[in-house]
Amino acid sequence: MIKDIENKFKNFVPYINGFQNMKRASVLIPLIEKDNSCEILFEVRAKTLRRQPNEISFPGGKIEKGEKPIDACIRETCEELGTIPENIEIISPLDLYINHSNLIIHPYVGVIKDAEHLSINTAEVDHTFTAPVHYLMDYSPEEFENEIKIDPSDDFPYDRIPNKKNYKFAVGKYPVLFYEYKNYIIWGITARILENFLTLLKK
Repeated sequence: MIKDIENKFKNFVPYINGFQNMKRASVLIPLIEKDNSCEILFEVRAKTLRRQPNEISFPGGKIEKGEKPIDACIRETCEELGTIPENIEIISPLDLYINHSNLIIHPYVGVIKDAEHLSINTAEVDHTFTAPVHYLMDYSPEEFENEIKIDPSDDFPYDRIPNKKNYKFAVGKYPVLFYEYKNYIIWGITARILENFLTLLKK
């Protein structure tokens, strides 16, 4: 029996408990060279989109069944920015982002080698803009901390746990960051992924 278990886990690569029931996406932090400066390219989502219209994001999207996160990152970036895989050089994966709505995001940082000949998909992207990395590294974002609370269902079986209805579920914290650059507000998930990249860059 032990040998069978050893064989089962021989090539096991750990991931995230329960990922099969979670949404998975992949995004790229695209770096470009502009006027002898390293800048990050951001998208402003199309106003006609059903989810988060007109908000700022990184290129990326859903990881399809059987698709590797890095392949989804490159595919979605090509679809949204109107470029080809050969124009994207992936530097590194970043820390996974997991939020309270059962979403896993695989972020990557990479270089768009030719940013002058992009043909953005206007069905998804209204326009793009860039912000210098040095500006963002020196910027201190505003942070607002929210609480995440468990709201048990009406049929939750309190009789099966100690303390019954006096049981106290732990309260989680959900910080929301805001970066400002010119007339743009970078916030939410995009800001959290941006912060992770900038923090790693400062180490």
